[in-house]
Formats: sequence, C-alpha cells, structure tokens
Amino acid sequence: MTNSYTNKQDQQGLEILIRGTVQGVGFRPFVYNLASRLEISGTVSNTSDGVLIRATAQDDRLVLFLEGLKNDAPPLARITSIEEKPLTEPVEEGSFTILASVAGASAKTVIPPDIALCDDCLRELLDPADHRHNYPFINCTNCGPRFTIVETIPYDRPKTSMKVFPMCPVCQSQYNDPADRRFHAQPNACGDCGPQLSWHEKSGEAISCKSPLAEAAAALCTDAILAIRGLGGFHLTVNAHSDCAVKLLRTRKGRPDKPLAVMMPDIVTIKKYCEVSEKEENLLLSMMHPIVLLKKNEFQHDFSLTADLAPGISELGVMLPYTPLHHLLFQQKDCPDALVMTSGNASGAPICTANDDALTRLNHIADFFLLHNRDIVTRIDDSVCRIVGNTTQILRRARGFVPSPVMVDWELPQTIGCGAGLKSTFCLAREKSVFPSQHIGDLFNLESFDFFSESVDHLKKVFQIEPEIAVCDLHPDYMSSHYAAELGIPLYRVQHHHAHAVAVMAEHGLSEPVLAVILDGTGYGPDSTIWGGEILLADLTSYKRLAHLEQLHLPGGDAAASEPWRMGLSALFTANNGSPWPVEDLPDSLSIIPAAKIAVINSMLSNGFNSPLTSSCGRLFDAVASILGIRQKISYEGQAAIELEAVARKATTTTWYNDIPDFNSLSTPSLLCERGEKWEICSSKFVKLILDALADGHSIGNIALQFHYLLISSINELIHRLSAETHVRKVILAGGCMQNSLLLEGFSHTLTANNIEIFTGESMPINDGSISLGQTIIGGLQHVSRNTHEGYQG
Repeated sequence: MTNSYTNKQDQQGLEILIRGTVQGVGFRPFVYNLASRLEISGTVSNTSDGVLIRATAQDDRLVLFLEGLKNDAPPLARITSIEEKPLTEPVEEGSFTILASVAGASAKTVIPPDIALCDDCLRELLDPADHRHNYPFINCTNCGPRFTIVETIPYDRPKTSMKVFPMCPVCQSQYNDPADRRFHAQPNACGDCGPQLSWHEKSGEAISCKSPLAEAAAALCTDAILAIRGLGGFHLTVNAHSDCAVKLLRTRKGRPDKPLAVMMPDIVTIKKYCEVSEKEENLLLSMMHPIVLLKKNEFQHDFSLTADLAPGISELGVMLPYTPLHHLLFQQKDCPDALVMTSGNASGAPICTANDDALTRLNHIADFFLLHNRDIVTRIDDSVCRIVGNTTQILRRARGFVPSPVMVDWELPQTIGCGAGLKSTFCLAREKSVFPSQHIGDLFNLESFDFFSESVDHLKKVFQIEPEIAVCDLHPDYMSSHYAAELGIPLYRVQHHHAHAVAVMAEHGLSEPVLAVILDGTGYGPDSTIWGGEILLADLTSYKRLAHLEQLHLPGGDAAASEPWRMGLSALFTANNGSPWPVEDLPDSLSIIPAAKIAVINSMLSNGFNSPLTSSCGRLFDAVASILGIRQKISYEGQAAIELEAVARKATTTTWYNDIPDFNSLSTPSLLCERGEKWEICSSKFVKLILDALADGHSIGNIALQFHYLLISSINELIHRLSAETHVRKVILAGGCMQNSLLLEGFSHTLTANNIEIFTGESMPINDGSISLGQTIIGGLQHVSRNTHEGYQG
C-alpha cells in the first residue's frame, strides 16, 4: 500500500484514490458512513481507476478518516494502494454524497470474485417473516455473484446480467439507502422482481409445478440425474448414496473413474463422512467455499456413501452449499444429505452456462433440468483445495478466487501469458498487477479453445488491458502457443519448468536465485526431449538445469501417458541396460498384458522407434504403478500416480517421514551419478530395488512407500550438495507431482531439517494452472530488460 501525500496542519481537503478490490464489496457505503460519523464533507464515486474520494474537514478528522479507510474496510475489500493529494476544487460543505460511477480510459480497479451466501442472507432466506424467505437468489453487498455477471466496469447494475430485472420499490429503496446492507448490491432482487427457477423435461419442455426445488429433491430420491444451472455454470447432480445413480452418471458422462465432487448441507454432515481438521473446517467455511479434499471415514459403521465416488483413493472432494439455491435444495423433504455436484459438461468439454446450450449438450446425460433466467456472463468451475501439513494448497483456482490479482514487485508491460496445454489458464498483466484467469481445462479440442479465447476477450474488456507482448510455452504444438503466435505482437517462448519455478517466486515475492525442484508429467525441453523431473538454478529471467531424473523412453509417444504398462516395460528396459526384460521374468502384474502387445513395445524400445526420451517424474510414477500392479490403463490424467500415492499412504504411520533420514543414509549415494555438468538420479535403480522387494515378499503398500522414500531421499541429497556449491538456500517445490501430499510433506521435513528455506504454491496452483503466471513474469521482465537495458527490477 502506498501513500503519496502526508497531511499538514493547514490541510483541510484531500482527493483520495483507492485501488484494489473496492467495487461490489460495499466500499462506497462504508466510505459514506465513515465520513458521516466523522462529519466530513465531500463525495465518493466509482471510477475505472478505483474509488475516488473528495473530502474536506478539520485536520484531525481527516487523519481519523484515512486511518478508518485503511483499517476498517469491508471484509471483501482488498486495498492495493491509497493515493492522496491536496484538494484543488471545493466540495459542498455540510454533506457527503455518493456520486454515480464514472468510466475512464483505463480500468485499474478489480472486480471481486463470486462469494458464498453470507450468514445474514442465510438467516433471511430461512425466516418465514422475511421479505426474501425461500428466494433462491437472495444476496447482499457481502455475498453473491460478482465476476460471473459482470460485463465491464465500473461495476454497476446496467453493466451486469441483472440489467434486465428492474427492481421493485422494496429492492430499489434498499439499493438507494447507504445505511442498508444492500446499498448498491448490483445483483439485488427479490421474488417480486428478480430471476426465477423453472423445472424442465430433458426435451426442454417446462413442467408446471408449485416448487421446482421440491420436484428436484424428489427426482434425486428416485436416482434421476439432474442438470442444475448454478452460479458460474451447470452442475450434474445425483444422490451420492446411490450406486446406481453414480454409475449411470459415470456411464453417460464418459467419466469412468475420475473422482466426483460432493456437496453436503453443513459441517456436521461432512464430519459424519470425512475426517475434518480445524484448518480444513476453516477452509470449507471460508467465503470462497471451495471443494476441499478430505480423508473419507469409510470404515465407520454408518458410512453410506457409494464407493464409486472416488474409486481407488482415500480422499473425497467435499464442499458446502454456496448459493441460496443449494441451501434451499437441502431444505426440501427427503433430499439426500450428500449430492454429487460435478461440472455440467460432457467429458473434456467446457462447463455449460446457457440454458439452450445445456439442453442441447446435456440432454443425453440429464433426466431433468433445474433452470433459472439470470444469464451467466463468465463461466467458472468450483475451486479445489486441500490442506497439506499446515499449508493450504490450491489445486484448481476458479470460483471464489478469480479474478483477484497477484500483486508483484516488478513493473510489467501489458502482457498476456498464454499458459500450457493441461489445466490451462492465461494471465493478463499491467504494471504490478497480474490477473490469472479461471481454470479453463485441457486445451485439446475446439470447444475448450473457444472457451479460452472468449475468456481472454472478456478479461481484456473488463480490465481494459491490450497486451503489448505475448508469452507462451516452448512446446510448438500447444493450442495456447498457436494462439500467442497469431496475436501479431512480440512473442516470448518460456521453458515449462522455468515458468513453474517463477510462478512460485512471484507468489512469494522472491527476486534472488533459487534452487527449483520441479516434478511433473510433461514439459518440452530446449534439447527437444521431454523434461519432467528437474532441479534448476533459476532467477526471474533465466535458469540452468543442474540435475534431472534418469531418462526413460516413451514407447508410442503420448500413448505411454495413458497406458502405464508401456512405462513399466520401458523402466524394465532401462534397468536391464537397454535390453528388453525377459518375458518369462516379467513381474506378475504385467502378465495381464497380451504377449503380442509386449512384443511390439519391446521391439519399439530396442529399435528406438517412436520412443522419445523423457525425464518425467509423472511417467516414473506410472512405471512403478504398473510394476506393482496398481494401474495399467488410465481414464484421467494422473490416475496411476494418485492411486500409487493412496496405496503408499495406507502404509504410513503418523510420523512416517522420520524414517527418511535413515533410509537416505543407506540407499541414496548409489542412486546418484554425475554426467558432465549435470547430476542424474538413477531411477532405473529404483526399479531394481522394487523388484527385489517384490521377490522378498514385501507388501505392495510398503514398496509404494519405499519408492517415495527413494525419490525424496535422492532429491534431498542433491539439494544438499547443490546448495553447498551454489550457496543458494531457498528452494522452490512445484509441478503437478508435488500435489502428491507424501512428496510435499517428505520434502518439507527433510529439507527444512537441513536449514533449507522452502517455498511452494499456496494462493496459486503448483500444477500447470500457474504456468501462465510464470510465463507472464519471465516474458514481461525479459521485454523490459531488452527495451530499457536495465534488467529486471528487484
């Protein structure tokens, strides 16, 4: 926060510009009431630069006024700067006025995210005496839709999708009253003047009924699949207790194994089915109300959720109701106390937002549609978080978080970072503000690319940013890279794992060089191989590769990522010094693979045909999962690694990481080798140790845990050596594989024990969802350096 003016004794008037998330959060009525209490005269208005205040009073009152602005702002406000200068034009004495919003040439204010229903509105919703009793779109200044209904800024009702709903006298009176909780709450409405629900057949035909919500609850009890239009798009919803309903949903949606998110009415219910720590409870109850990954209480005698919600793993993604519609649905007679709420889309496509679109695209999945008539301007999925140790980890940054900016310490040109291929996002930047987009998804089809493009256009319009430069991944075939290249502006290409490292650096405000441990599935390297298990020496604009996992072949290229048995054979090939593993000695786990297929892959490996090299940690996890018989074919990205972690987790004690140092001293030295200027972790030796453990009759769980020990110990030892060589003691942990809680906990324990300071993603994902942030910083600072010859600031 900056202040450019200091009060003087003779100063009686100030012009104050406040930037940040200060529109749509009750900031103007807060200013009005504060000014009225302190008997300050003047005006307050929304502008495209922020909130502009013109105030006059005695000096001591202005001092108190400024202190109140800084210290007592509304809970949803996020102030990034306060600029003051002497008032040059007089204001009317004896009154303080809220002026109409003023549009400007640029947009430096921030639209707040969509916020879960507040306690005050919930009480009114359930109060039979209240004007908005049972109204499924109740909201106020402190809660409700924001980002999903905004067309442009300043954030006023005529520039939202609520503009088609003229307010009734009651709502208008509250909207105009600065003392009311709904003063200038742009989505403000009631049952007499606002959006309404409707109940429909899958054909789209409306069904006349007294209560669409009652009909929806009754249908859920009969194992029907519902498509429910919500805040940022549609959910597909079924009874989470019903094997039949969940299996039918999986079949129709084409989602055979991927975990399904579940909504429960309250914390008490969640604790019935899941273990909930204090930090997890606080996260569930936060104003974002994200999906939180929790350990299932599946061994409790009254655990009645179907096992098909999250097959093969011990965690369940759970969220609380965040809209009044959700709360009212759970209030209906016989509504199940746990509902699947998964994205309303066909597998691989963006979430549906419009009624007509959903009726066309989801009618082969849903039996009924619960619709409403408030347009969704911007589609957005539910955010996903977890608690690892004492740290919050965002796995998918969307509803409740977007479009809040990441504030950085470096001046950036107007920039677009276009992201990667998986878990796609983009970033727009201006000056010291970077605006990450919502989660887009995997950019592998035209529908997702259209979502990407429309989201770029919308955020450019909302924040009035016109990029001067574009930044993309080194991978030439990503759709995001093609998009960047076609913009016709200076283009910077950034290595994938360097972007991972700098994203975490930006989040934590690090400018000095760091050691970065980046473990993920795929990242194109400048040597034209596929990287993914890397240790880099990185700063904000450059990097050096110091170490990596031993390379394995990818037999069949991309096909190896969806069939772990190929990676199992590849790892055995490498462990056997570049020769196919004898078929008669293959682990029992691979006996289910037809001999003819094994022969083809072994031939490809022997001849180097369509078998590119990779240092990918994700593919190493696939290989181990295959050899241990955990997973030979996947239906969603990361499935084998997730299930391998789940098996290993079952073998842990509460202090499992205390065994890592002993394991390290026994095993690590022989697992490292120096090749030229780089270190290599000999993962083929991991494979031999795993095979020995299988031969000795160790359990699959213990072997899976030992694999984690091997990886943690090897990298810990390398960091110890590299830190001594480079004198760098700050370490970044990032990449999709770092979503593995065993790895993150293990590294945290071993590295900090050696006085290493670690940093990882907390407010931003550590998976590919943050690639665009890293790209934006790297490309922006490289551009500044090339144009000013000053290098990056910081």
